[in-house]
Amino acid sequence: MNENSHGHQYIDGVYRVGAGGTFPHVNPATGKEAESIDYASVEDVDDAVQAAAAAFPAWAKLTPGERSEHMLKFAAVLSLNADRLAELETAQTGKTTRMSNEFDVPGTIDNVNFFAGAARQLQGLAAGDYAGNSTSMIRREPLGVIGSIAPWNYPLQMAAWKILPAIAAGNTIVLKPSELTPGTSLLFAEFAAEAGIPKGVINVVVGSGREVGEALVKHPLVKMSSFTGSTAVGRRIMEMASETGKRVHLELGGKAPLVVFKDADVEAAAHGAVAGSTINAGQDCTAATRAYVHSSLFEIFTARVAELMESMVVGDPLDEDTDMGSLISEAHRSKVASMVQGAVDAGATIVAGGCAPELPGYFYRPTLIIGAEQDSEIVQDEVFGPVLVALPFETEDEAIALANDSAFGLAASAWTKDVNLAMRAAAEIEAGCVWINEHIPMASEMPHGGYKSSGFGKDMSTYSFEDYTNVKHVLLSHDTSAHKEWQNTVFRQR
Repeated sequence: MNENSHGHQYIDGVYRVGAGGTFPHVNPATGKEAESIDYASVEDVDDAVQAAAAAFPAWAKLTPGERSEHMLKFAAVLSLNADRLAELETAQTGKTTRMSNEFDVPGTIDNVNFFAGAARQLQGLAAGDYAGNSTSMIRREPLGVIGSIAPWNYPLQMAAWKILPAIAAGNTIVLKPSELTPGTSLLFAEFAAEAGIPKGVINVVVGSGREVGEALVKHPLVKMSSFTGSTAVGRRIMEMASETGKRVHLELGGKAPLVVFKDADVEAAAHGAVAGSTINAGQDCTAATRAYVHSSLFEIFTARVAELMESMVVGDPLDEDTDMGSLISEAHRSKVASMVQGAVDAGATIVAGGCAPELPGYFYRPTLIIGAEQDSEIVQDEVFGPVLVALPFETEDEAIALANDSAFGLAASAWTKDVNLAMRAAAEIEAGCVWINEHIPMASEMPHGGYKSSGFGKDMSTYSFEDYTNVKHVLLSHDTSAHKEWQNTVFRQR
């Protein structure tokens, strides 16, 4: 995955071989070993953090305009290398080349361009007299070294979501991508340096979460830990971060409901449900996983979803006609298949899919399940595969209650032609994003983050700066007297 073969650690602007041993990487679309990846040691993590700490003062002192210029050049370098990034993203994840070329890489470049502009918009309250005979103002200041841990499902985009708001705000960063998919994160850092971003500002260490991830979270020079992944690991990171009192930013699991009200356009809802549940082979924490459909539409909706799922082309991700590539690993496919079988054993029915095609690699058919109970595993727990479970409802109140009956609250969608019902759903569904008559699209200008067990903090948008900056109040007194009037509450003027 690291094309220059000089190691899988990028520290202080240089590739190097990690001291934590080597491990095989398997191409998930073929099931064959592709290369060996070297892992970082705890000492490598320390070196990366020290490099970021050394680079911080100079990077933080740049004007927003100067950081913006660096990032605009970065976007240009990424654009010139878009094909290379897309090819590597598909090779390491098994996602379709169409997905990499038309979604992951363009979305990442757009993110860089957005944060290049956002770097110049670090705003606070306007100056004013809030305490009497004084001027108050707000400074936004970077935290220092950020330690970020990214998942394997969108390696390039997740690297961007972690790195960009951090460095735009003047921080430096050490990123630990998933050890399953480090390639494009390393290229991302390399291209940043090619664009002129100083060495040490962006560092990448590759290794296991238990050793490398924990060392990064616990490091005393790391001022904030940002993590995207499972809720269980997120809770562990909160525990570790509490030992040094560092800030935590978490984007955790999801179990997104897709609510189809009585007046919805069924054809549009069916297409949205299929696209929303099978994007990235369902390995997406915002993927549509629970379809709640008005009983009058349930039969026609599920029949159409099944028809569309059965028509999808699953296979070679390099083929432009392929709609869905592989899952990330054999172990993950086994987990998805086990949850589907568990649903069947509990009395549910498979309407489409529910099996792996006879192909090399770790593929699984798009799957629709009906007849599951609301409290069952398949409805309540994150499958993280191309599996949609559909349940009927009778009333609007019931639909919203069912949508909210989950530990998670990352994303949701509601399908209706009634503007009042749309606004009610948007207000009452407990999720960080609620789409109306759509499911999945995001924009760099809009925040992404969850409610409840889906975590807290925002990726993308200027809202992300709330996590990556300290807000400082500065008060300038206009009173030139030695003894201020308010001081009489402490001691009398003598």
